[in-house]
Amino acid sequence: MTPAKSGGQVLVVDVGTSGVRATVVGEDARIGLVEYEEVLPSSPAQGFVEFDASKMASAVLTVARAALDRSGPVEGVGIANQRASTILWDRISGEPVGPGIGWQDLRTAGMCLMLRDEGIRLAPNQSATKLVMLLDLADPDRSRDLCFGTVDTWVAWVLSGGQLHVTDHTNAGVTGLVTHDGRGFDTQRCEQLRIPLSVLPQIVDSTGVLGPASALEGAPPIAGIAGDQQASLVGQGCLEPGQAKATFGTGGMLDCCVGPDRPSFAERGSSGCFPIIAWSAGGSLTWGLEGVMLSAGSCVEWLRDDLGVVSTAAETDEIAASVDDSAGVYFVPALLGLGTPVWDFGARGTVLGLTRGSTRAHLVRAVLEGIAHRGADLLEAAELDAGLSVGALAIDGGMSQNATFVQALADATGRRIDVSAVTEATAMGAAYLAGVATGMWPDLATASAQVKPARSVEPRRHPNRERWLDARARSERTVPELSSLDF
Repeated sequence: MTPAKSGGQVLVVDVGTSGVRATVVGEDARIGLVEYEEVLPSSPAQGFVEFDASKMASAVLTVARAALDRSGPVEGVGIANQRASTILWDRISGEPVGPGIGWQDLRTAGMCLMLRDEGIRLAPNQSATKLVMLLDLADPDRSRDLCFGTVDTWVAWVLSGGQLHVTDHTNAGVTGLVTHDGRGFDTQRCEQLRIPLSVLPQIVDSTGVLGPASALEGAPPIAGIAGDQQASLVGQGCLEPGQAKATFGTGGMLDCCVGPDRPSFAERGSSGCFPIIAWSAGGSLTWGLEGVMLSAGSCVEWLRDDLGVVSTAAETDEIAASVDDSAGVYFVPALLGLGTPVWDFGARGTVLGLTRGSTRAHLVRAVLEGIAHRGADLLEAAELDAGLSVGALAIDGGMSQNATFVQALADATGRRIDVSAVTEATAMGAAYLAGVATGMWPDLATASAQVKPARSVEPRRHPNRERWLDARARSERTVPELSSLDF
């Protein structure tokens, strides 16, 4: 174990779906400053999500250098990123050979269905078929010297001046290309998909010194990498089996730490959760489970942008709190389908219980409560698939600032809800991983123990969960053709 240093700070480069953020975190686990540059994806056709990897690289360097100019030297650099988004570039020139393909992109859904008939089970949100598509376009005969990477790999390459071609276990685990134990790439699967092993990055630990970020002043070491959800798990201090966090943004993700042993199921548990690698250190993997809700904050955006029921997302808190309950109105947030535990892409948003006396406030409250019930779905599913009990749930993301929603989540889950002091906990997790590797903190537990929840909310009432589950069942199979899809 590396002894802790006195003083110091780390830089985190956090690449999300809509932009790049550079955050400096001190030894006291406080955020010193933030630099941000927007990098929006494009959608050239229905189901297509692309981004400009060169523009992303430029933004990474701009915000990182600006942060260092303001903060001074750092002990190390951590990387957090949107997962499974796929980039292919020329090893010599460092130039991308096609567009970056976003994790949400669905253009390879047909390929996934054809591969399933051949016994190869992949989902379009994984990297594998995105990489096959890019290779087929840029290198059909597989003769070029190319590099594949998820966003973490690309950021490490850019910061190191092309010296590091790496990915950590948390990111490699969601590519669809690793072995069952998560320790290496599956050579048989790569051969089946015509993916040359030479294009693949080296898989490294989530925490550990990898090499200098030579593109930055002082060339601080790159020392921590994690996918966004796993970084948030670490950032909220969920390091022991049965500890869980949920992030409520546009969609929602619940991640639960399960310990050193991989969950027994291969792809998806009977309750709809997926095995993930939570982080890795010293060659040891810590496993977790992840549950997914496809619509969360997007339902609030629907109220604001499409229905015009509210002017701002923040306004929903006050409006919903103006009534004691939803007066029997139930909302199922299935605008894009459901997700865990019922993977039904043909489910659709549902409102039940409207009467002549239903008001705007009742509808707004029903939407917040419906998202909270989906949060309870994820928690119950994680407990069943993990065989563990979750005592309290840590949360972050934009919706964690909505007091009415947080109380509804506590009520629906019947658990204490600990609201993160930092809305975006991903940066904190990547900072801890880098800081431990460089000796700023002796271990992850010491690092994360410095940050306490902004507030804790206890359950106050018992909502009619059975009635809401009945509403959820009514939302299913609205579009049978989509409901029949299963990846």
